[in-house]
Amino acid sequence: MFLRFLLLQFKTATRSPMWQKNLALNLVIGFFLLLFAVYLLMLGLLINQIMNELAPHQDHFRMFNGILLYYFLADLLIRFLLQSLPVLTIESFLHLPVRKGTIIRYMLGRTLFDVFNFLPLFILIPVTFTIVIPHEGSLHALLWIGSLVILIGSDNFLVIYLKRLLGVKPAVVGALGCLLVSLVILDRLNLISLSDISSNVFSYLPAHPVSILLPVAWLLFTYWLQCQFLSRHLYPDEVQKKKVEEIHERAESRFLKSMGLTGSIISLEFKLYFRNKRTKTILYMAPVFLLYGLMFYPQSIYQHQDGFLMFVGVFMTGGMMLNYANYAFGYESCYFDGLLTKNIDFNQYIRVKYYIAVLISTLCYILTIPYLFYGYKILLINTAMYLYNIGVLSFVLLYFSTFNKKRIDLSRGGAFNYQGVGASNWLAIIPSFILPFLIYLPFRLSGYPYTGIAFTGFLGILGLFFTRFFIRLITNSFHQRKYIMAASFRER
Repeated sequence: MFLRFLLLQFKTATRSPMWQKNLALNLVIGFFLLLFAVYLLMLGLLINQIMNELAPHQDHFRMFNGILLYYFLADLLIRFLLQSLPVLTIESFLHLPVRKGTIIRYMLGRTLFDVFNFLPLFILIPVTFTIVIPHEGSLHALLWIGSLVILIGSDNFLVIYLKRLLGVKPAVVGALGCLLVSLVILDRLNLISLSDISSNVFSYLPAHPVSILLPVAWLLFTYWLQCQFLSRHLYPDEVQKKKVEEIHERAESRFLKSMGLTGSIISLEFKLYFRNKRTKTILYMAPVFLLYGLMFYPQSIYQHQDGFLMFVGVFMTGGMMLNYANYAFGYESCYFDGLLTKNIDFNQYIRVKYYIAVLISTLCYILTIPYLFYGYKILLINTAMYLYNIGVLSFVLLYFSTFNKKRIDLSRGGAFNYQGVGASNWLAIIPSFILPFLIYLPFRLSGYPYTGIAFTGFLGILGLFFTRFFIRLITNSFHQRKYIMAASFRER
């Protein structure tokens, strides 16, 4: 039955009209994955020499174990954002004499062959031969790498379970995410040491062979969680009913109803984002944008690099807005013809999109205010970049989006998916990240860096006074190109 499932999915993929279009892109992605695997292999072969140069008198085995917990936490986050869920058109099998357990085991077993499960091995296997075997011996090295492989499989099942649980109990997933973020913050504040915990735990495993039962038990538990969840929600209407009820409640809120056409358009945007896989993937990436500063602000080397901090500020306060405004019409490509047949005031229609873009950037800015902990300069830069985002960048992105001619399939995930990305989307990156730096650079060279930051924010305030003019400019561009866009969106 497993072979039949594989054969049926292979036929489904190859008979799809998108097969040949995606083939070239998949080959390119495959090439870069292969190149990345080679780099990881080289790192694994050279990591012992790197440790000799960085810390020649320390225990390299414990040093490497000290970073493993950080890896597994990062692995959870990256998988949650990028790893796709195993899918199968189960409606085709539910009326046939096929056991539900067989379908579930196939869907879970197929995830073990995901690329995320193999990439770490390009580092772990060389490390086993260069560091672990000389330090612990062959038997303990086998137990060590065996435990790590089992934990990688556990991460695989756990992430898939959390992504499915997000659609049913988002509060549980949010609480777990807050717990992990709290651990990282406590580690950064030196209140706990994840490195010491990691070093002790992973050094204990090979020294005590019986302890391998702990990773095995964790693997079986995560696998059991997945089986229980899928067995309860295998029938599509069981989950779909709740989704429809939640979306209906959001769409029918009294507040949006009181706003007339503006509220109706906002309601449609909410439906679009919460109903489709492509847009929900972007929502899942919001923590990445907001926590991006933790990678740089705590390090003193970046405190005096104002130009780089401006880039970080634009990314955190405008990253989500960039994705929304850059594809403002591409996300509606599947029903764009229907919009053109409606009696809609497109000036107001585009104005609402601008308001949503401003709302997204405002929420992101508010959530970045706690970075004030790292200094007032951080707050100053983020404020200036927020004003630049809502007063300059938002208009530029909406204008560029009227040149988008690529259809977007919202039913497909966003990870490694470049469908619908055209030249105009790439060009929009220039004013997003390069233009603020170019505005700031002359002031920096003249010895007035803070004036440059303030002037960048002032341009945003100035742009807000010309909102009507810019909206009218975008609307005119939309009217000139709407039929070209519609014709392009019809192409599959």
